[in-house]
Formats: sequence, C-alpha cells, structure tokens
Amino acid sequence: MSLYKKHDTTINKAVQALHERTFYAAFPEHPAPAVYGETADADGQNKFKATLGKKFEELKQASPEGWAGEEESPYLQEPLKISYPTFSVKTLTERAGRAFHQWRKVNVHERAGILTESLDRMKARFFEIAYATMHTTGQGYMMAFQASGPHAADRALEAIAAGYEELQRFPTHAVWDKPMGKFNIQLNKEWRAVPKGISVVIGCSTFPTWNSVTGIYGSLITGNVVIVKPHPGAILPIAIVVAEIQKVLAENNLDPNICQLAADTFDRMITKELAEHPDVKLIDFTGNSVFGSYLEALPGKAVFTEKTGVNSVILDSTEDIDKVAANLAFAVTLYSGQMCTAPQNFYIPEGGIKTSAGTVTFDQFAQKFADNINALVDNPKAGPFVLGTIQNKKTCDRVTEAEKLPGKVWLKSRSVENPTFKNARISTPVVVEVDASKKDVFGKELFGPIALLIKTRNTDQSIQLAQEMARDHGAISCGAYTTDPQVREKIADEMSLVATPVSFNLVGGIYMNQHAAFSDFHVTGGNPAGNASFTNPEYVTKRFTWVGHREPVKA
Repeated sequence: MSLYKKHDTTINKAVQALHERTFYAAFPEHPAPAVYGETADADGQNKFKATLGKKFEELKQASPEGWAGEEESPYLQEPLKISYPTFSVKTLTERAGRAFHQWRKVNVHERAGILTESLDRMKARFFEIAYATMHTTGQGYMMAFQASGPHAADRALEAIAAGYEELQRFPTHAVWDKPMGKFNIQLNKEWRAVPKGISVVIGCSTFPTWNSVTGIYGSLITGNVVIVKPHPGAILPIAIVVAEIQKVLAENNLDPNICQLAADTFDRMITKELAEHPDVKLIDFTGNSVFGSYLEALPGKAVFTEKTGVNSVILDSTEDIDKVAANLAFAVTLYSGQMCTAPQNFYIPEGGIKTSAGTVTFDQFAQKFADNINALVDNPKAGPFVLGTIQNKKTCDRVTEAEKLPGKVWLKSRSVENPTFKNARISTPVVVEVDASKKDVFGKELFGPIALLIKTRNTDQSIQLAQEMARDHGAISCGAYTTDPQVREKIADEMSLVATPVSFNLVGGIYMNQHAAFSDFHVTGGNPAGNASFTNPEYVTKRFTWVGHREPVKA
C-alpha cells in the first residue's frame, strides 16, 4: 500500500476542515494513557534523558563538519550537553540543490502521503518531544506536550492539506479547442506547479516546533527542499521532527537531504549567511521585528514572517467581572506571557466597567486582576505548571525594569517554587498602571509576564488606542469585553481594518492566547506583526509557480 493510500482519509478530512473551519483535530491533545499507551509518558521521559550529554546521531546527514550544542534547561539552569552535527552553508545548500531535483518530481499525492506518515512517526514521540520542549523553552508540561506535539502536528497537517489542495486547483492537462469558422484550432495544454527551490525555516526559542512545522511542511508539500535553522537555545524538539521526516524519506528511496537540520551556536550563527545565499528562494521566520524586517527586505526571496506585536484587551462591559478577571489573569500567567498572542495592554475607561451588578471602577478591576494572578500563582497545584519558566534571562531583566515604569505598580513580580525543579527560573506577572498619554511606554512589545493597565477617557478611546497599536506596531490577537452589540460591532470593524482578530467575552477554559488549527488564522499578514498567515492559500501558493506549455494537436 502506498503511503498516500494509507493516509488519504486523513488528508481529505484535513482539506474538508480547511473549508468548514469547525473543530477538527487529527491528533488528540490530551496525553491520556488510553490514547497514547500506558507507558508512553515514562518512555518519552526516559528517551529524553538518554539523549542528554550525547551526540544527536539520528539525522541522516552524512559527514558532519563538526558537532555543537548550547541548550540550557530553564528548569535546571544547567546545560543539556547535547551536540548536533554542523555543516557549512555551502554544504547545506549544495546538498539541498541536488535533493531538490528529486523531490520536485515526486507527485503531490506521494508527497502528501510521505509527509503525513512523518507526522504519524512524530506522534509516537510526542512525549519525548514534550520533555525536550520543557527543557529548552521552559514551557509547563501540558503546554509542552500540546503545543510541540498534537497542536504542532495539526498545524503541519493543515499546511499539507492547503498545499495539496492548491496544487490540484487547476488541471494538469486539457485540450483547448477554439472554433475558427470552417476549422478549429486545437492545442494540447499542460500546466506544471513548479516549486521555487530551497527553503530556509528559521526557528524561535519559545515554540521550536509549533512555529516551524507550518513552514517546513508548507514548503515540502509544494515540492521545495527545506533547511531547518533552529534557534541555538531550542534545537532538540525540532531535531526529532526532522529526524522522523528524514527516516520516512530514506525508507521511500528519497534523499534525506530534502529536509536538513542546520544547527549552530550563539557565537557562530549562520542565519544571515543562509538567508542571503542566492540559491535560497523561500524563508520562514518567527522572532523579533528588526530581524524579520531585514529578511523581508532581501531581494529575490519569498519571505513569510511572524514578528513582534502589541496585543490589546478592551474592557467596556460584562455580565460577570470576576470571571473576566480570572480569565485574563490566566492569559497573562500562561507560560509567563511568553506567547506571541499573550495580552499586554488593558484599556479600561476612567468611568469604570459596566456590569450586571453595577459599575466596577478602574481601581476595583485592577485589584481583582492582581488578586486573581496571586491566587493562581500561589496555588501549588496550578501556579508553577501554568507559569512554566522564563526561557531567556533577558526576559527576567525586562520584568524587573517594568516595575520602574512611570505609573502605579499594582502587582510586583516575584518567584514561586516549582515543586519538581527547585532551580527553575520563574518570574510571576508584573502589573503596572500607565497613563494613556504614555504611548512611548505601551507602544511596543514588552515580551514576558508584563501587563499594563491603561486608563482611557471612554471605550471609544480604548478602541482608538488598540487600533493605533495594531496599525503602527502590529498585533496578533485582541481581547474585548462588551455586552453592547453596537460596541461589539465597532470593535470588530475597527480592529478588522488593522487586520487583528478579536476574541470577544472569553471566560472559562478558553483564552485569547489560543489559536486552533484548521479554524483560526494565526497572524493575518495584514499588520506589522507579520506578513504571512497560518494557513491561508497565499501561505502555500507563494511557494510555487504555475507554468503552462502548449502544442498543436496532431491530426
């Protein structure tokens, strides 16, 4: 049985899900023994531990030119001492160039089958990937499992499905028959979807698989070859994924260099050299705006970016202010605010927030918000696991500096003890009141667990400021709370104009941080937070070109 036949039901369901936009998940998100096996968790943890202090030798990339690795666990604050094979840019691009001419001739059905099979192999390693993610990014266990495992695999499948569909949008052959009166002109026409060539996917330190697999699989399904350049601080999770892709390629008599890992170190990074190489035609990037804008300006490249943004919450009115405060406290605390969708600026009218029980003043809400954060982080069964740890020490410094911002500090950051990892690097959220005139303070992304409460004249000014932040600095998400249909429509309309999706009136177990594969477009590509979207048609169609040939029909 071909791999396409093995997975055609999954592929077709994924294509259907792209159109319906309702809930669909091919990979269960809960790490239940009934789903993944009784020993899956323990086995994954043991495999991760067995990797520590050793060479990662699973990759099918021959003749390494060196070995290197600098990953450090934010939980242990100790190096993992894992080393990865390293290669020069010349070696990587030459191998990719040779592999390209094999991969581009594999038809879309076979490519889809091979790539979906690699996700099945990845599924068997979700727990191992979860522990690798915990000890490189600092995510809590549940987030590490879900985000780097099933949610990442769903995003990868979404990219496969999008490419699979777009490559079949037009026929490969047709007879063109034009009546000319006494005779007809007939031409045999053919169309080929020609991939661009070598793709480089540049990973980030906080979500090394979730943010990379869409670019990897989006390029591979459209016939391009991929060089995966992970962040030096978070290599292992995506190295496991690349290893599984390579294994499936090799088993199908294909060059494993169709997808290569390009590990490097902080002092010898090869990112710019790779990006500027003339043979590299596609670049995917997640990270800071300065480097993202540099990549977008490179000539002759199709570049897909997710950069920094300023995410806002507009508070107008609500049925239950306590549920709102609890929901937003969780959103700020989740993975210590180290998510591109985490809220930062909270706009609250000086006249207060209207509720069914009366008006809640600015100060009353600020205190409720701070109290809910404290209650969460001080809950020993929840706090340490929701917070996770701080991936980069510079984020801790940023949190400390936030307490010096001009304005009242409603909640100072502190550390809580993780019961399993006594040395975990933890900073709880800081909450600061900032005057609405201080755009120089709140008009930029302050990455990490930092929440700014901004007192506005009224909801109209709140909307205006949220829109301005998205237009000028980018935004990936926005939250809003209102019981007034006209206010809701105004927020939706104004934020749509700056290409920012809004989550309205979220309470309970769903948060503005979360975006679902097959339903939510992650980043819109319409504001400075990024120029691409997971996963709209443009995300895959820009990775190939339609080329047509024609010839007269023989008599």
